[in-house]
Amino acid sequence: MLPIRTRRPHASRPVLAAAALVASLTACTAQAADGGGSGAGAPAPATPAKVTVADPVAGTPVKVTATGGTIAAVKVVEADGGTLTGRTGAGGTSWVSDRKAAPGASYTVEVTSRSGDGKESTTRSSFTTPKPEKVNKVTLAPGKNTTVGIGHPLSIVFDLPVTRKADVERQLKVTTSNGTEGSWGWVKDYSGRDRADWRPKDYWKPGTKVTLAADLNGTDSGGGWFVRDYSTGFTVGTSQIVKVDLDAHRLTVVRDGRTVRTIPVSGGTPGGDKRSWRGTAVLMAKEGTINMNSETVGLGDAYNKMVDYSMRLTWSGMYTHAAPWNAAYFGRANKSSGCIGMSNENAASFYASVNVGDPFEIKGAETKGIVAEGNGYGAWNLSWEQWRAKSALR
Repeated sequence: MLPIRTRRPHASRPVLAAAALVASLTACTAQAADGGGSGAGAPAPATPAKVTVADPVAGTPVKVTATGGTIAAVKVVEADGGTLTGRTGAGGTSWVSDRKAAPGASYTVEVTSRSGDGKESTTRSSFTTPKPEKVNKVTLAPGKNTTVGIGHPLSIVFDLPVTRKADVERQLKVTTSNGTEGSWGWVKDYSGRDRADWRPKDYWKPGTKVTLAADLNGTDSGGGWFVRDYSTGFTVGTSQIVKVDLDAHRLTVVRDGRTVRTIPVSGGTPGGDKRSWRGTAVLMAKEGTINMNSETVGLGDAYNKMVDYSMRLTWSGMYTHAAPWNAAYFGRANKSSGCIGMSNENAASFYASVNVGDPFEIKGAETKGIVAEGNGYGAWNLSWEQWRAKSALR
């Protein structure tokens, strides 16, 4: 009997098919994990922006730049609590302060930057500018919250020389309630110091409100640095003009366009140094009873007496005041030492009625010249074009 052969099943085929299926599923899983790409992992987070604060110098703005990102916010705080605001440049990679860094000041700079993936980070730094060798200061007129006549300019006297007048003038901002046209002009004060006056084209309109913002902190005047800002503000009062005719020996008060009073006076003696000034002077101060000594104005020992109702018109010593010793000459002749005198009674009432800032328009054949711009407030003796030419920005 022949042996019976049996056939063994081929087990390898189902095993290979199962292996192929597993490999296929593994490949699909890998593609799902990396979005069908090369199989790399999730992208690394973006590097924070690199922030740089330029080496600050007094008299220049604070500058911040960002590399590899943008600037979201900048805060610059001075040691005394003041802040420097600023603007971000196009593209958001730079920032510049509106104001300059002041000398001898310490600042903290806080910068919030944004990386390419939108994440924000904050950096802080600080710096101190060197102290100035010289500090310039100013004296302002009129004083804050005062009311003045229609002829009073806005006036700034500087303690130290100003050789960079254009840089200083750019920091002086005048605002008026009615858009008054005016201009800065640079003059030498009677003291010899530099002075800047802002004069309207014409006399102020009554009721005008005027403010000055002198944003000088961090500005180099050439003769010294400013280390603070200044401000003042005043209101223009009644329209009142005092007209003095030395040839006719009378003084006339014109209020709101109407003549309200005429006073007989005596002016400076003709023919020498005792003559009065002519032109437009502005009442600078009502000083009341003061000692007048001729030696202080170069007239030797001509007089030394107490004088009542004294109203200053120039730094060189021309006043309007009571002069009872000249009573015989009021309305008849000029016999004073340069001032405009009147009786005690007239001086008392006139003193009460005039305002600091009222213009005195003085005319006369026998005078020693026109009031200079710096001898009190003589800017009105220049034409508008002549005055505008005195601006450092023209």
